Amino acid sequence: MKRTSRDIRTANRYEVLRQIIAESPTSRQELAAATGLSLATVATLVGELLDLRMITEVGFEDSAGGRPRGLVAVNASGGALIGVDIAETYVHVELFDLALNVLARADEDMRPGESRPEQVVGHVAAAVGSVVAQAGVEAARVLGVGVSVPGQVDRDSGVAEYAPNWDWHDVPLLDLLAEHIAYPLYLDNPLRACAVAELWFGAARGRGDAVVVNLGTGVGAGLALGGGLHRGVSNSAGEWGHTTLVLDGRPCHCGNHGCVETYVGAPGIMRNLSELDPASALLHPEDQTATIDALARAVAGQDPVAFKVVQDTARYLGAGIADLVNLLNPEVVVLSSWVAARLGEPLLDEVRRAVARHALRRPLAATEIVLSPIPTDPVSLGAATFALEGALQSVGQRTPRRPRAGSRTAPPA
Repeated sequence: MKRTSRDIRTANRYEVLRQIIAESPTSRQELAAATGLSLATVATLVGELLDLRMITEVGFEDSAGGRPRGLVAVNASGGALIGVDIAETYVHVELFDLALNVLARADEDMRPGESRPEQVVGHVAAAVGSVVAQAGVEAARVLGVGVSVPGQVDRDSGVAEYAPNWDWHDVPLLDLLAEHIAYPLYLDNPLRACAVAELWFGAARGRGDAVVVNLGTGVGAGLALGGGLHRGVSNSAGEWGHTTLVLDGRPCHCGNHGCVETYVGAPGIMRNLSELDPASALLHPEDQTATIDALARAVAGQDPVAFKVVQDTARYLGAGIADLVNLLNPEVVVLSSWVAARLGEPLLDEVRRAVARHALRRPLAATEIVLSPIPTDPVSLGAATFALEGALQSVGQRTPRRPRAGSRTAPPA
């Protein structure tokens, strides 16, 4: 789809603000150099962001032989953003200031069988209400709520088109949320959210080509190609978890057999453990989090069964990542989300060894494989940036700001 001049202007505005958040304080000249935009364009965009009170003037710096350069910085208190991470077993919500510092967090556990849309919406509404109350922010300061939900989503209509682990089909998620949440709402999935978080603050910052492997209940790959997020023609890029790893292998929720997800997602790791030791005390059949936690502790304690499970999981994961390395030739592959965070360095070490066995030498030599360095929840952080992007689309309009396509606000009371 061809981008309009307004789309390009929004993207440039977003990129300038992203750079200011990353490098505060900074000058217009430095922003022009970092973004590749002309100084005149940067000056105009900075003026718009100053008018919005998203940034502020903070003094001057000397320049070699010229007039002092004016410095700008993000105005952290100029607004609040909310990022919602809906996962198969929990809802995690964080409220951020405009510098994307976390001001409040809330969690809601989702037990097996609690995945009906109205149940998920109830958990999200409760957690969003909790973070706003904790942070004590006025409703008018909340610029928007970014919502990440597993599976395939239509950003423009706000519909969760397909979530295989819940058997969701065409759920009008943002319309349902708008009945409970009075802020602009923006929808995407965790693959995009994790990739954006790494581009802004993590291991992909400053990298043109990166793959962010999301390891949780579900599995996928967020793609940053040529310096920007790669979505694909229908916002479906990155469904690497549903590529075939083993012909006629384990059945998958998506209807196929042998998908990557069935071997390296949390349920797949539990199956790896149960096949190795059906009576293992590490196995909590109804609790993914408890099982992964127990595995991590046992590996740290040098338990041989736990180490073999991580090794077997890494063998499958390494083969799949090698395909990504050969296909996309990225600068960095980032292991992200809660399973990767919990299993940590032992999993990373084994994955690196496994990838080296399968990837071609030349692309592998150019690729770094790392754990996500982001200390907070990367999905919530990435989701908050979707709300920020939506808020920036209204800059410069004379009419009152309305949510973009793909966003929802609650109807008037």
